[in-house]
Order: sequence, then structure tokens, then C-alpha cells
Amino acid sequence: MRSATATPRAVPASIGLGCALWLALASPASGQVQEFKLDGSDRWTETKEIDPVSDEGQIMAMRQALEAKDHGRARNLADRFIEARPLSPLRAEALLVRADATYGLDDEYNALYDYEEVCRRYAGSEVFVTALEREFEIAVAYAKGKKRKFFGTFRLLSAYEDAQELLIRIQERLPGSELAEKAGLALADFYFDNRELTLAAEAYDLFLENYPKSKHVTKAQLRLIYSYIAAFKGPLYDLTGLIEAKTRLRSLQVTDPALAEQVGADAILVRVYESEAAKLLTTADWYWKTGDAISAELFIRRIIKQYPHSVACLDALRVIPEVFAKLPESIARGAPNYRAMREAKLGVAWEVTPTATPQPAPGPSPEPAPAASQAPPTEAKGAAAP
Repeated sequence: MRSATATPRAVPASIGLGCALWLALASPASGQVQEFKLDGSDRWTETKEIDPVSDEGQIMAMRQALEAKDHGRARNLADRFIEARPLSPLRAEALLVRADATYGLDDEYNALYDYEEVCRRYAGSEVFVTALEREFEIAVAYAKGKKRKFFGTFRLLSAYEDAQELLIRIQERLPGSELAEKAGLALADFYFDNRELTLAAEAYDLFLENYPKSKHVTKAQLRLIYSYIAAFKGPLYDLTGLIEAKTRLRSLQVTDPALAEQVGADAILVRVYESEAAKLLTTADWYWKTGDAISAELFIRRIIKQYPHSVACLDALRVIPEVFAKLPESIARGAPNYRAMREAKLGVAWEVTPTATPQPAPGPSPEPAPAASQAPPTEAKGAAAP
């Protein structure tokens, strides 16, 4: 899927083949070079002879130096060409050669300056896509942990920001392409691997929206679900991610039941079910702590109605006698039959149970434990049934 290497890559084979062909057909007597191209029948046909002192001839000399892995000479030739011919129509190719030479000298960060200039100023040139491909290689290497050089010496500097910036730019500059698809998935994987789960979920969701027929759709779907679930920090936090995960899982069970069973969709849905119920119980507990028994009972009622088989439902039934005792008579008359539910699920009688006594603060004369009706809500919630 991604072809990143830890060392700079050589010039593409297609360029090398072209340079080798030009070298083989150079005429020592005249100093001319013949240019051949493949026609529609995949046959080499001569197009023209190139003067070595012309712009094309100089670009060819740079490429020949790259093919020979003489990166220093290639960069020097490119430097001179760019300085002497700032308005040449082949300036983009010279920038690419200089960037490739710099990349070959293990200085990929400085090579990015020339790749970026090609992408910004010469988007219609033949080397535009090639420059983006080089940027993708560097971005993937940075995403895998490669460091930037510190003043050209040791690799000490983090390239975290550079990796994501490059991967985003590639998608913006070449939307809908295979390279943009690779960059989109690489960016999502980068966030996922670095535990940036909210960003990972957004990136995988965007990937599925932009490339619904990609061969990586299954991977993106599963990682999107995992990102949503892993990003949930507990019942004190927002439930949006869990709701999205539940929706995606149920859709997966319909579209691909075998895959849903393989990833344990039923078990994950049970976890989501319990987490949603725990969220409501936490909200009820907050209202109870603030002295709002009516709102606390309302959320307990929702738990019992929507999540009757959850652990949170059992916990709610354990504390409902204390909450119910604080309700106005008009509200209590319209409440569900908590007595029957409590007896059916917990097997205990209806009574206000004493709560656990909190530990007194250290001191010479600790105060006595509060009565059950005055106990804090967290302790009342955790009180054991008689």
C-alpha cells in the first residue's frame, strides 16, 4: 500500500532507461544526441537530435549524472541551469533534478523546497505528479518515525507536523487520483498509530466518502469503528463517537455479516449498550448531587426503559428508593412501578437502605457518619442492597 524507504530513492527506472538510450545513441563526432520515444505500437521512433548545449541537452546531462548516482554533479549542473535560465520552459525539470539530487544526498528536507516549488508554480508540467510522488515518499518516511536533521548533522528533530502537512497537500493537489487515495489512507493510519483517535476517525470517514470503491474500504471501515470506540473516555464525556460506532457496526452487520461476526460486532455492541446506560446513570448521579431529585429520577426512568438489561439499570434500582423519597407527590404518582422492578431484578424489598459511611477526615474529633437520607449521591449509588 505504501512504499516508503528509510534511505533516499534513486531516479525512477523510466528516466534511467531514457538516459541510457540517449547515451547509447550519442554521436562522438558531432556531439549530438538522438531522442527516441515509444509510439502507439510500442516501437522506438526517433523524434529529434538534441544539442548538448541547448536547454534539453543540459537537462539530459543532469539526468545522466543522476542515473550514474553522481548526485553532487547533478545538483551543481541544476544550480547553474536554474540561475542562468530563470525563464526557461524546462525550469521545472531542472528543479526536479536538483531536488532528486539533494534527496540522493540524504537531505530530503531541503529537497522538499524544490519539490514544493514545482508543485506550486508548475502544476501543469510533466514533472508535477513526479514531484508529488517524491513528497509522498518523504511524508511516509516521516510518518513512520524518520527524524529531520539538526543543522545538517544528526537526525534529532521530529517530523510529525511535516508528515501530516505533506499528506494533506497531496490530496488537495491531486484529488481523486490513486496517489491521493494512498495519501488519504496513510494520513488516517498515521493518526491511528499515534493514538490521535478523533483525527483518525475523521480521516477514515473522509477516506470512505472520497474512495467508496477502494480496495482498502474494509480496513478503513474497521479502523473507523475502532477509532470511535477507543476515543470514548468514559461516561463523563461525550457519547457521539459511541453512537457513530454503533451505527457503523449495525450497517456492517447488514452489508457484510461474515466480517461483522469475524470482528465481534455483537460483543462491541454490548459494550456500547453498557456505556450508553452508564452515561445516563452518571448524569442522574450529577443531578442527585445538585439536589435535583426530579431530574435524577427522569434519567433513571430512561435507563430502566431504554437499557433494562444493563448493569446501570441494576445500579439505578438500588438507589431509586432514596431518590423516590425526595420526589413531589405529583411526580411520584406518575412514576413506573419501581417496587415491582426492584423486587424482580434485585430480589430485595422496597426500603431506603443505609449507605456506606464515609471515612472521616483525620483529626482529634471526627464527626459522626451522615444518615442515609443525607448521604452523598456517589455513596448512595454504590450502597449494597440488604
